[in-house]
Amino acid sequence: MTVDSPPTFHRLEVSDVEALTDDSVAVTLDIPTDLTDLFGFVPGQHVTVRAEIDGQDIRRSYSISCPPGQGSVRVGIRRIPTGAFSTYATTRLSAGDVLEVMPPVGDFVLPGELDGKHLAAIVAGSGITPVLSMIDTALSRDGTCRFTLIYGNRTSMSVMFLEELEALKDRFSSRFHLMHILSREPQPVDLFTGRIDAEKLDRILSALVAPDDVDEWFLCGPYGLIETARSTLARHGVDDSAVHDELFFAGDTPPIPIVSEDEAQEGSVHVGFTLEGRRSTVGMEPDRTLLEAAMRVRQGLPFSCKGGMCATCKAILVDGEVRMDKNYALVADEVDAGYILTCQSHPITATVEIDFDV
Repeated sequence: MTVDSPPTFHRLEVSDVEALTDDSVAVTLDIPTDLTDLFGFVPGQHVTVRAEIDGQDIRRSYSISCPPGQGSVRVGIRRIPTGAFSTYATTRLSAGDVLEVMPPVGDFVLPGELDGKHLAAIVAGSGITPVLSMIDTALSRDGTCRFTLIYGNRTSMSVMFLEELEALKDRFSSRFHLMHILSREPQPVDLFTGRIDAEKLDRILSALVAPDDVDEWFLCGPYGLIETARSTLARHGVDDSAVHDELFFAGDTPPIPIVSEDEAQEGSVHVGFTLEGRRSTVGMEPDRTLLEAAMRVRQGLPFSCKGGMCATCKAILVDGEVRMDKNYALVADEVDAGYILTCQSHPITATVEIDFDV
């Protein structure tokens, strides 16, 4: 039986860093010819990017914002006050630098068959990044496909990819409906001023976007937006199977020092894990996550957000039982097959065995 290896990093050169707003950039990474197949992606997927910043191994997941077939991947990055990677990318990163990047992953993707479908998205802030790739690809690939975008931001100056969205609106004027909702800037139409809350979505769905005319919905943004949009769409009769969502995670976590396996066997729980064909063991207490415990004894573990959102750290639970605090990344079939998010999993049995290689 062939065993799949966990995702690994590849060194990619930065070809361009374009300022989008005062606090965001678009970073383009060139794909060498020998990695073209490996870095092929479906619009909506993301990559995990790693850099050593001030002596620390910092990783973050960023969605791909360009259409496929460019010979490159482009990600949108917005700076957050405590974000080590986002601050580095928006203030210090430049063309010619090299980043380590994992191949694209993710299930928040454009459907394979478009066939004149009407697709719609509700996004906020940097949640536009994966959806921009979907819009460009869908409208270019199928001449009868339509796309409606409801996009929330603070002001017009904070809109990421504004010029690109306006160019798409001009290019596909009859098939791309774009609504900017600005929370801190008055607009000529009162409906487009304020936050995207349940009341505003009710009004939009009643007056501007008939829910029964949309085949599939895509939601991307913070947790509050996702939950509000989902519940509002449900009230308007949209089936849950037609709604796809992706949360974005903003934040960094402190590094965990690595010790020898002999030094890391104390704890009430005994954990064994396989990575790249080699088994390791570690002791831990249930208040830690499996990923935190495994990181104490092994370098090269696959992880990114540590927030239950990207699925980079997923593994198969071979033996024992665990409790997952959050799961925003694994679909029901994966959970049924035994996959867990190790960044969110705490042991509830005295022994646990997991496998990152399956």
